Amino acid sequence: MIPWATYEAMHGASINQPEAFWLDAARRITWKQAPVTACQPRADGWHDWFPDATLNTCYNAVDRHVEGGLGEQAALIWYSCATKERQAVTYRELQGRVAGFSGGLRSLGVKKGDRVLIAMPTMIETAIAMLACARIGAVHVVVFGGYAGPELGRRIDDVTPKVVIVASCSFQRQTAIPSAPVLHEALAGATYRPQACIILQRAACPAPLLPGRDHDFHLLEQSAPVEPLMLRSEDPLYILHTSGTAGAAKGIVRDNGGHAVALALSMALIYGCGTGDTFFTTSDLGWVVGHSYGVYAPLLSGCTSVIMEGGENTASIRALCLEHAVTCLFTTPTQVRLMRQESRNPAEGVMSTLARVFVAGEYADPTLLDWARSYFQRPVVNHWWQTETGWSITAHFFGIPEPEPITLVNDIGRPAPGFRPVIVPSTPDEPCGEIVLALPLPPGCLAGVWKDKAFHVPVGYLDDSGKYYRTFDEGMIDAGYAVHMLGRSDDVIKVAGRRISGVQIEKIIAAHPAVHACAVVAVPDELRGQRPVAYVVPAFVLDCASVSKEISRHVDHALGRWVGLREIRFVDRLPTTRSGKITRKKLLVS
Repeated sequence: MIPWATYEAMHGASINQPEAFWLDAARRITWKQAPVTACQPRADGWHDWFPDATLNTCYNAVDRHVEGGLGEQAALIWYSCATKERQAVTYRELQGRVAGFSGGLRSLGVKKGDRVLIAMPTMIETAIAMLACARIGAVHVVVFGGYAGPELGRRIDDVTPKVVIVASCSFQRQTAIPSAPVLHEALAGATYRPQACIILQRAACPAPLLPGRDHDFHLLEQSAPVEPLMLRSEDPLYILHTSGTAGAAKGIVRDNGGHAVALALSMALIYGCGTGDTFFTTSDLGWVVGHSYGVYAPLLSGCTSVIMEGGENTASIRALCLEHAVTCLFTTPTQVRLMRQESRNPAEGVMSTLARVFVAGEYADPTLLDWARSYFQRPVVNHWWQTETGWSITAHFFGIPEPEPITLVNDIGRPAPGFRPVIVPSTPDEPCGEIVLALPLPPGCLAGVWKDKAFHVPVGYLDDSGKYYRTFDEGMIDAGYAVHMLGRSDDVIKVAGRRISGVQIEKIIAAHPAVHACAVVAVPDELRGQRPVAYVVPAFVLDCASVSKEISRHVDHALGRWVGLREIRFVDRLPTTRSGKITRKKLLVS
């Protein structure tokens, strides 16, 4: 149960009485040694959550639900858009498979603190590998299953894993891509050599096992099961590399205790989901959303989690929602745009059990959100978070009885518990600027970064005072706590000394009926310093010259002629990361 009736009461409690707030939230988790202290400063200047407590994340996600009577409930449901395969496992079956695979890892010498690199598509076995690492205190490092050999080799050298786990193939749409040649190339080019490799054999493309190096995934599952190892709250759970949008990719370290508490609270408070509900995220498990809301948060909360390999099939998403009585759908604006493009009948989006839809990962313009609400006939909201935070910085709160203000529905919401955003303007008179977060960050956020084979304080994210975490995102905060996003700091355009966010321009362009998607970037201008250039994916065949003039007039009318948007380039698609974020830097060199 959520004990607060209003947002202000909830957030006020998290800010004004943080110890009591988070110790109360910690009761959602089963501890071997319950916490007495919520947050404690570290000698290195960072902070630990629940430092006097011990627990096991895998036990909380799996075993305790079997003990609590949920053993026959589906824990994970998987569908592959590539092969049309389906698989479901109950909590009891998941417990057995994870415990057995944990024994298999132990037999290969994996122990507490060792890294295990997992380069697999989104599959049940990927989640089993993650949970097995959590069960024995190993640190899992999930990387994109489609990496080429040299990039996989760099990841191996970076985290020096005891074991590497791969599937025999991944898929690009319906085409099988063998993984064995990629693994061979990665290991040949890497300076570090893992002790063993584990191969999950897929029927579409089995791989030969090299004697002395390779082991069969399913055979290892038959190993003698092991019990969960109790860990300190601050012990690392996983390393996940960022997409590199704020510079070079960094290995974000997540702890066990703070992570479990934050995700369990978020399921009830933000998503309005609890035991027995079905949660469906379309994210790849290699992305932070896949970690947080494909595996850990739903399982910690006793939900059924639906995961999917390949997310381009809108019909499959709708079918899975209907077939499995999905309560909450978590997807990306890119996926919603595909739904809009493929939709023929708005009524087809109505699903009786679906309560709400969340999007994240990139900007969602109001026109898109309004269309999605009409399609699903349910609340559809955006929220803001980062790989580094692991859960929402700002959100809409469906677990609180007080309804969300109607003025917020098209924005990213208000701060989640424990987050204290502050605006740092570039000039004193500006209401907008970079959003920074006062330290300490709430539980669930990064516990450090992985660098030079060790865990370190994330100094690269701190401001000069060392008191604030830099988000590298620009925005503004109104009197009602609402945070309004303007875009990445490096997406702000400076035209003749005046600042304008590319997102502000994109909002206006996206409202044009001929526009399917758009992105605005800054290019150098000899006279004005910079000027905006828009890249537009049309919704249908059009007269480009006429539409360009209309878009320019709309921007002039809404923002002023000083913005100077005169160059509009029509393209078939926008370059995106695998998590759906538009990579504007690639547009600049196109």
